[in-house]
Amino acid sequence: MTVREEIEQLKKEKDAVILAHYYVRPEVQEIADYTGDSFYLSRKAVGLKEQTIVFCGVSFMGESTKVLNPDKTVLMPDASADCAMAHMADPETIQKMRAEYDDLAVVCYINSTAELKCCSDVCVTSSNAVQIVRALPNRNIFFIPDRNLGRYVAQMVPEKQVIVNDGYCPVHEKMSAEEILDQKKLHPQALVLAHPECPETVCGISDYIGSTAGIIRYVQESSKEEFIVCTESGIQYELKKRCPDKKFYFARTEPLCMDMKTITLEKILHVLKTGENEILLGDSVREKAAGPLERMLELA
Repeated sequence: MTVREEIEQLKKEKDAVILAHYYVRPEVQEIADYTGDSFYLSRKAVGLKEQTIVFCGVSFMGESTKVLNPDKTVLMPDASADCAMAHMADPETIQKMRAEYDDLAVVCYINSTAELKCCSDVCVTSSNAVQIVRALPNRNIFFIPDRNLGRYVAQMVPEKQVIVNDGYCPVHEKMSAEEILDQKKLHPQALVLAHPECPETVCGISDYIGSTAGIIRYVQESSKEEFIVCTESGIQYELKKRCPDKKFYFARTEPLCMDMKTITLEKILHVLKTGENEILLGDSVREKAAGPLERMLELA
């Protein structure tokens, strides 16, 4: 029996479902029951009939899934898979900002720890951040932890005062406008598509800025045939699956999230067999973190 066949058999025995982010390995996306970006997966996780969720992503995704599904078992194929940006804010700074600004909403990118969600008013993803910030009644917004997405939201919602935290995604932050322009010289007909976690210099030369799901949708709807994609290269699998006749280029320094790439079929099989790497959260943390996540789902 192959690893894939074992996984399929154990899924039935354990009443399990596999969720995978677009940045994990192609073979993991292929075996998943549902693939998507953070917003899609957070919505999909709510209401699934299966009692065990194997989340192929990084730790904050598993935590969010557990918060929204407290009675289900959430397993992570690799317990060490983490997101550096998720830790790039702190409760002390949030408290200081609340004291300094009246009419302040703390808007927390879903790429954050459960502890940070507990200190926030609402969560957002790159798919819905603009929509949610625009809908908030507050004039002042403290956006955590990503400065790049926060800057993009500030540009799109100029009627609000958006104060940004100094966090960033190491993968997107490394992208340079010079490398993208080099690709543009090689492929002059290609459109540049950027994730809002990219630096301002990259977003400034892009034809489209949007979430991972937004980039995929844009490619599908575009009449163009070539695209320079400024996000983690795991998106190639879904892009090629949906648009096999189109061409996709990435920066010379390939954008790779090594934490996402730690997840393998063998590790999925292992946690299904053993039940290891379960996400466990105290009731207090889970209940406090649930508010901002549930508000996100309501507003979006």
